[in-house]
Amino acid sequence: MNLLRTERDTLDGYIPGLDKYLSDIPLLELEKPGNGMLHKFRELGGPALLVPAEYEGKGASMLDAVRIQRAVGSRSPSLAVATTMHHFLRRLFGRTRSGPQRIRVGDAHGHRRELMAAQLRLRRRKAGSAHPDAHHARRPGRGGIIVSGVKKPCSLTWSMNLMSASVAVADRATGTDRLAVVLIPADSAGIERAPFWQTTVLAAAESDQVTLTEVFVPESLIFYPQAGDVMDPIQTRGFVWFELLISASYLGAATNLAERAIARGRGSDVDRAGMAIDLETVAGALEQVASSAMAADDGDALLARALYARFATEKAIERVVMLVAAALGGMSFIESPEVAYLLGATRALAFHPPSRAAAAGPIARYLASGPLIL
Repeated sequence: MNLLRTERDTLDGYIPGLDKYLSDIPLLELEKPGNGMLHKFRELGGPALLVPAEYEGKGASMLDAVRIQRAVGSRSPSLAVATTMHHFLRRLFGRTRSGPQRIRVGDAHGHRRELMAAQLRLRRRKAGSAHPDAHHARRPGRGGIIVSGVKKPCSLTWSMNLMSASVAVADRATGTDRLAVVLIPADSAGIERAPFWQTTVLAAAESDQVTLTEVFVPESLIFYPQAGDVMDPIQTRGFVWFELLISASYLGAATNLAERAIARGRGSDVDRAGMAIDLETVAGALEQVASSAMAADDGDALLARALYARFATEKAIERVVMLVAAALGGMSFIESPEVAYLLGATRALAFHPPSRAAAAGPIARYLASGPLIL
């Protein structure tokens, strides 16, 4: 089938064997927790996808990463969603500077098979001010900070090797908090995991609860966004990468449904062509933003375009999955729990930040020449 041919060829080029492995296992088996999928992803070198070649990673471009996430999402939405935050963090920490220091995942923990989980709050605030729901931290006076807090859900809870977290560092001198982003080995003292995710949809993403209690983080693994009224460009690009990768992941799941209708010849020619037209149009939008991301100088303009593409993807998915459901018919829904599963899984894109309602005001103000502040 020509649908997804480019994306699956790209996946095979970077992570040989993964697409075949995923395609050989029934969807609902892949979507169960503890099925071994994350272990296989690690074994095949998937965690190194966005690690620069200079650190012996695969050095994939953002364009290729978007295509790969769509291909992975078409086989296992849980794997795509779980690895989105991992890839986002690899990209973020691979380019993070804090004064003279630079946090490099390749330098600090250079194991290419390590998986990274995120306790970041993806809500954009004025740089230098702490997120109200960030973890809390204090300085023990010995070259680092002590972090405490709870994150639920946190993807890759059980399989992570490293984790990041947004923290509000108390400044005793000023009586205020300063936002920081930290990188923490998952076997650090004071980290506890607990079940949280109750639904079967996307359960294999391991989105459970992680609690930090008095966890020590050295200064070398702390990034402080730049102070002032302008958002740190590292954070802005982080938002862009996240929106592109998470959108591509769910787009892949929706494309799985379209493949079923096309392969079975269900619906009219107009219906089947319409499915592909909607899906490929937003795929092209995501790819265009990814292609221009590294060369773009205006962070707000880039983020705005990423948000346009993300919300257009949401709308396209809504249209396509309803069209596919009608084309496949009630018997397919009754006889194949995979169809019902994918209908539920594809809707979850709307639950990732920012919501369409939350972003509408900031986008409108940006269009009227204001800054883009989420």
